Amino acid sequence: MTENQDIDDNDIDLEISKSERKRQMQALQDLGERLVALPAAELAKIPIDDERLRDAVETARRITARGGLKRQLQFIGKLMRSIDPTPIANGLAALDHRATESAAAFHRIEHARDQLRTEGDRALGNILAIWPHAEMSLLRQWIRQHPKEVAKGNERAHSRKLFRYLAELDGSGDDAS
Repeated sequence: MTENQDIDDNDIDLEISKSERKRQMQALQDLGERLVALPAAELAKIPIDDERLRDAVETARRITARGGLKRQLQFIGKLMRSIDPTPIANGLAALDHRATESAAAFHRIEHARDQLRTEGDRALGNILAIWPHAEMSLLRQWIRQHPKEVAKGNERAHSRKLFRYLAELDGSGDDAS
């Protein structure tokens, strides 16, 4: 009976190959590298329950020597094997999602601004569809002033003002929903 039990234990050990274990360890070390690379404000948002891991990440952030940093990152990977990395991975995924949403909002605002610059009054319908609480009179005033500002050479400053206004609209729309 013990011989069969030994065979079963060996089968379980053979299920995960050495290469797969190395890939898993490298993935944990990569997760640790992402933690080290985060700005302090974003790192504070990641749930790291293990105090040793938190200290190791903080230490790695201060290390400037390449060899020392590599060893510290390996140590972080080792510490991560002893904890459940799911909350950390979820926290990093949430940060990535926020960054993606922020980039999408930036592109949406930029596109709307460019539409107003090129199409003028024809673009107002699209702008009001996106931001119904936008002041149409203010946008029309901007459209009328745009050629004058281009002639003066103030096109960039004028475009930045419009971008800021659209960004405020976009931010207030997020608050309303």
